[in-house]
Amino acid sequence: MADDLGYADLSFTGQRAFKTPNIDRIAREGLFLRQSYSNSAVCSATRTGLITGRYQYRLRVGLEEPIGTGNENVGLDPEHPTLPSLLRDHGYRTSLVGKWHLGLSERFGPLNSGYESFYGVPFGAADYFRHNEASGVARSGQLFDGMQPTNDEGYLTDLFSARAAQEIGKLRQDPRPLFLSLHYTAPHWPWEGPEDEAVAATLAGTDLQHRDGGSLEIFRRMMLAMDAGVGKVLEALRRAGAARNTIVIFTSDNGGERFSDTWPFIGLKGELLEGGIRVPLFVRWPARIAAGSRSEQVNISMDWVPTLLAAAGTRPHPDYPSDGMNLLDVITSRADVQPRRLFWRYKAATQAALRDGDWKYLKIRANEHLFNLAADERERANLARREPARLAAMKEQWEAWNATMLPYPEGSVAYPNTGADRY
Repeated sequence: MADDLGYADLSFTGQRAFKTPNIDRIAREGLFLRQSYSNSAVCSATRTGLITGRYQYRLRVGLEEPIGTGNENVGLDPEHPTLPSLLRDHGYRTSLVGKWHLGLSERFGPLNSGYESFYGVPFGAADYFRHNEASGVARSGQLFDGMQPTNDEGYLTDLFSARAAQEIGKLRQDPRPLFLSLHYTAPHWPWEGPEDEAVAATLAGTDLQHRDGGSLEIFRRMMLAMDAGVGKVLEALRRAGAARNTIVIFTSDNGGERFSDTWPFIGLKGELLEGGIRVPLFVRWPARIAAGSRSEQVNISMDWVPTLLAAAGTRPHPDYPSDGMNLLDVITSRADVQPRRLFWRYKAATQAALRDGDWKYLKIRANEHLFNLAADERERANLARREPARLAAMKEQWEAWNATMLPYPEGSVAYPNTGADRY
């Protein structure tokens, strides 16, 4: 999974300035699900939905958009079943490489939520070069191996790719099937490509959001490093003899920001416009999915819990039913596309959204919109005045759903979109 990847940041989905051949290969050799959504417009909230298979608004941790620096009192409840814990209990080896961002303290760490091994960063962002104690960064920005900081040096994207390939290589010695989550921090800020270690030195002790840095060229180099890493992972699967019957999924935690391309959509990270929640999603499974497949099935991050559990021969915990849909028959062409009704909310700018079939209700602050996405995916033709009855019905549906979710607590974090060309 990429971090803050725009819909058109891949050459397969429209990027024109550079090529991403390895990531594109997953789509070419598998299935492109064109109408894919993230559970939220920001990272922690989506990751809550992705790991639990439920609307993140059902859990206290999912109300942080995202978990803020220094907040060690909020995290994913270790008692809550997760995709890795359920697969572990079903006989899988489980490993997380990369970003966690579901709790900063050890109590809320990945090893308490189903992963047997962890190599990555606990917080939402880390410098790509300065990520150990020796470089003077806080514990929240350090690279961990297990639940202890490590002094490993190098470009973070490359370190994650190498560790993921190493985990795959263990298939030769460990007979258990593997569930591997490779959650890159790329192309999330700070804006540092593999050649930009000198830039990292200038950020010491400053805000990693790096609002005074970056460029399209640096963004390109960050993307190419991630694409090369995906290539190494695919090659590791081939060498292990596991490529044919391994499900490989590539997606993003939310839409892009700053240097990303979200065409043909508008909106960015932190917004419930399509550009903030519509993400690329590719699935490769040579044993079951024909190369070059394409589907218009509407789907969302939390769907992959029941889907992957079904593929493994198990199901969600009965006490924690999934809000997601089991897509296994759809992605393997054994069932037709199914209609969906999906809900979102976002604290910043008091946003609300409902997609029901081809129609979308969207509220940003006091402004209400109604779009027919089949005709207008760019969300430019507001049909609210033309279809007042539909608008009222969808608003009522959203309010009824929202009443079943937890309210935002006072002081919860809401990441705003503060780009100079917004608001």
